[in-house]
Amino acid sequence: MGGGPQPVRARDAVLDKRWKEAVLGIQLSRRYCTQLLQRSIHSKNSRHPQVVNNLVESNITEKERKHSCKGCVHTSTKKVIQSSGYKMAPGTTAEKKSEDERSSAKACGVHLSNPHLDMMKEDILYHFDLGTGTHDFPALFGDVKFVCVGGSASRMKFFTQYIAEELKLGDPKADIPNICAGTDRYAMYKVGPVLSVSHGMGIPSIAIMLHELIKLLYHARCSNVTVIRIGTSGGIGLDIGSVVVTSQSVDASFRPQFEQIILGKTVVRSTELDEELAQELLQSSNEINEFNTVIGKTMCTMDFYEGQARLDGAFCFYTEEEKMQYLKEAYDAGIRNIEMESSVFAAMCKLAGLRAAVVCVTLVNRLKGDQITSPHEVLVEYQQRPQKLISHFIKKHL
Repeated sequence: MGGGPQPVRARDAVLDKRWKEAVLGIQLSRRYCTQLLQRSIHSKNSRHPQVVNNLVESNITEKERKHSCKGCVHTSTKKVIQSSGYKMAPGTTAEKKSEDERSSAKACGVHLSNPHLDMMKEDILYHFDLGTGTHDFPALFGDVKFVCVGGSASRMKFFTQYIAEELKLGDPKADIPNICAGTDRYAMYKVGPVLSVSHGMGIPSIAIMLHELIKLLYHARCSNVTVIRIGTSGGIGLDIGSVVVTSQSVDASFRPQFEQIILGKTVVRSTELDEELAQELLQSSNEINEFNTVIGKTMCTMDFYEGQARLDGAFCFYTEEEKMQYLKEAYDAGIRNIEMESSVFAAMCKLAGLRAAVVCVTLVNRLKGDQITSPHEVLVEYQQRPQKLISHFIKKHL
C-alpha cells in the first residue's frame, strides 16, 4: 500500500483503541490529545461522543477551567472544541487557581520558592510533555506517595512492572504506558501510589527532571511524598554488588554541598538527606537479608572518567599512585561510593521539603580497578537489588 490516508475503518479502529485507553485512565500526551480530539471531532463516524466529552473535560479544557487567555498555546484546540458543539466546563480564574494552590501548600508538604509561578496562567512541564492547562494533575497524580527515579528509562519501566507484581496492582507482564510518551527526554510510569521517572545521566539531566517533578507534585497537591533515587555506582572498599544507602552527598573535594552558578554568582546548597529514612531503608535490607547493605557518604562528580579518578578515559594526566591516594582519602572520609546525581538530588529535595534517599548498588570496587567486568546477567541481578530493597520498604508503608 502507498503512503496515502488510512481507510475510514482503519482510522476508526485506531480511535476505538485510543478511546478505550482513555476510558481506562491512561493519560495521553498534550500534543497527541489535541490531535486525537481534532480527528474525532471532525469525523462523521464518531461513535464515542461521551468519551470525547470526558476526554475534553479532563485533558483539554483544564486551561478553560483555570483561566481564559487569548494567546495561550492551545487556543486553536479550544476553538476546535467550541466549534464542535461540546460543552466547555465553567471557568475558574487564574487568581482562584493560585489561591487554591497556595492554601494547599502546607498540607501537601511540597514547597516551591518561585513567586513568578503565581503569575503564570499555565505551567508547561516541557520535558514531560505535560501541562496544567491540558492535564488534571490532582486526578492523575494526587494519590502519589512514593516517587522512584533512576537513570535508565528501561530500568524504571522494569521497576514499575516489578512493583506492580509486588503490590498486586495488576499484571506485571502488561505494557504499562509511558505518561511522557510525547517526548523522548524522560520516561514516566505510574502504578497505584508509586511514580517511576527516568532522569538520564549526570547533574544537569536530573536537575531539569527534578524541577518539573517537584512542580508536578505541587500542582497535584500530593502529601507525605517520599522520593528515592535508585541506581548504580562505583564502590570504594566494598565488595561488588553491595548496596549503599547515602547518609550524605559530598562533592569531589569531600564537601557536603552542591555548588551552582546562578546569574554569574556561586550559590551553595546543603546536600543533607533524611537520616531516619536511611535507617529505615537499612532495616528493610536487613529484613530481606539477601545482600550486603551499608550506610555511607556518596561522592557526586561531574564526570565518569577524570572526575572519578579513572585511568581508562581518553585523557589522564595523573599517575596510578595519585589515583589510589585520592580514593583512599575518600574512603577515610567515610565515602563508600561514587556516582553523578546525588548532590543536586539531595539539594533540590531539601529545598522542596521532600523526604529523600539515595540507594545505589556498586558495580566495581574502585580500589581494585576501574572497568566493570562482571557478566551481563550478573550486572542485571545487581541492578535489581536496590529495587528489591525499595519494594520491600514501600510494602511496609502501604
